[in-house]
Amino acid sequence: MSHWSHHNPVRVHAGPGVLRQLPQWVIPGQWLLVTTPGFTRRGLTDHVRGLLPSVQFLVHDAVSPNPELEDLDQSTGRFRQEALTGVLAVGGGSVLDAAKVLAVTLPSGLRDPLDQVLRQGRRHEWEKKLPLVAIPTTSGTGAEVTPFATVWGRSERKKYSVAGDRLFPDVAVLDPELTLSLPGKETLYPGLDAVSHALESLWNINRTPISSAFAIQALQLAVEALPGVLSDPAALGARSDMQSASLLAGLAISQTRTALAHSISYPLTSHYGVPHGLACSFTLPRLIGHYLAEFPHCPEKGLLLRVESMLRKLDLDAHLGAYASRKEIDAVKGEMYTPDRAGNFVARVADDTLEKVIFPDASTPPRKH
Repeated sequence: MSHWSHHNPVRVHAGPGVLRQLPQWVIPGQWLLVTTPGFTRRGLTDHVRGLLPSVQFLVHDAVSPNPELEDLDQSTGRFRQEALTGVLAVGGGSVLDAAKVLAVTLPSGLRDPLDQVLRQGRRHEWEKKLPLVAIPTTSGTGAEVTPFATVWGRSERKKYSVAGDRLFPDVAVLDPELTLSLPGKETLYPGLDAVSHALESLWNINRTPISSAFAIQALQLAVEALPGVLSDPAALGARSDMQSASLLAGLAISQTRTALAHSISYPLTSHYGVPHGLACSFTLPRLIGHYLAEFPHCPEKGLLLRVESMLRKLDLDAHLGAYASRKEIDAVKGEMYTPDRAGNFVARVADDTLEKVIFPDASTPPRKH
């Protein structure tokens, strides 16, 4: 028997049209609205303002697809002198990550806090946090229920993680109607991220009974819903199921964190701009094979085989080829093993494991089912 614990303080409200209940969770005052220029152009920023007439908003709608350390420190300096009641995030995983970071850097008192803490290695605990309401508009990262946020160092092409219980949002509002307008790749790549989170939580040394239950249900939903929304983007039921899968996978990794597939992904995103969901998922079919070869009688085998079949039909290697060649991928292979992630993978990682899971023709022979 192993010892384990579970903690997640985020209050979740979900369902079609739930965004209209936003006044229940955003108290009057001055809030920082974190979003993207695209949402402002398409009217979502004004729509949120209309739902909250008693709230004054400062709008930060310049979040980049991969939030950069320098930009977040500049934003901290820009908004620090404002008397903010809280932070409201409306967008995909990058927006939610940026908002989570700003919620702790704005009250921190440090000058250029991310540079000092992440680059210079200053010892620091995020002791204060502004109230944070997270509204995801994609189904993938689960950032609305996790205690960490990813930021990127532009100059050093490096991924950093800001982590701790202060990074948990206070409220998560999941309205699947916000995802109906997502185009194909903006549906596929975040969805793959959710699948990766669920799988990496299942084959994780930090796995618990609760995280496993979340991950299994996430995969059961995603294996049907992801192909469903790709074939019928207007299917609200499938959109809702993908949003639930993303949430459940986020709840799982909030306990376990990620593993080898994410470790492999980071240099592909930092060097070649591979979208995160694609970068952390193209290895999954071969990682499933590697895992099942080592644990052929695991209770989730049937589900994993269904997920593997779904992923192979998506031809993720072809998607990856649009961003980086085999030679380019091989050039950054030495950066793909990060112990804090790869070390969470329960299966053995031999010297040639990376080669086998990265490149299709280096894979092990097919298993006998």
